[in-house]
Amino acid sequence: MIDCSSKTDKDIIEFVASWDIDAFYCVVNKYEEKLLKYILRITNIDLEEAENLLQEVFIKVYKNINEFNDSLTFSSWLYRIAHNITIDYHRKNKNKINVSLESPDEDYINLIDLIGNSTSIENDYKKKELIKKIITILDLVDLKYREVLILKFLEEKNYWEISDILKIPEWTVATLINRWKKQFIIKAEENNLNTYI
Repeated sequence: MIDCSSKTDKDIIEFVASWDIDAFYCVVNKYEEKLLKYILRITNIDLEEAENLLQEVFIKVYKNINEFNDSLTFSSWLYRIAHNITIDYHRKNKNKINVSLESPDEDYINLIDLIGNSTSIENDYKKKELIKKIITILDLVDLKYREVLILKFLEEKNYWEISDILKIPEWTVATLINRWKKQFIIKAEENNLNTYI
């Protein structure tokens, strides 16, 4: 087993491309938790189903590692594969895609900061209520907005990475986020969200 801690993505890719199964452990070790969270964030499936999808992701990554274009980031490539497999699963199963209510509360702090100053939230109870409302509003938003929001504010990807993952131009990413902010303000007012910020 190789020592993953000292390996960069480029090192790992080179090892995996030579069909080094031990090196692939490094990919799984580094990205398993992140990709599982991402799958759960854009779906309403249970943990077992999400883990099955994650397994598909890693199988596809392993089989297609030689197709990776090193002019892109390895992380974006992995997220794109996870995104495509998850969306395909839902299309085949005709499930509605929702934001998972099981996501940890602290993951939504970036969204709280987007709509107001989180330091003005008086206590944990109000913060949790605010987060529940944010999740509810996210669930009402079209999938095209929700995917971008999750990648930007929960996965903390930049515009270029989101563009690469979703295969849309960077200006489209910016446009979707700006349109969503306007929608959010309207939905926040309708749901009295502004009383908590």
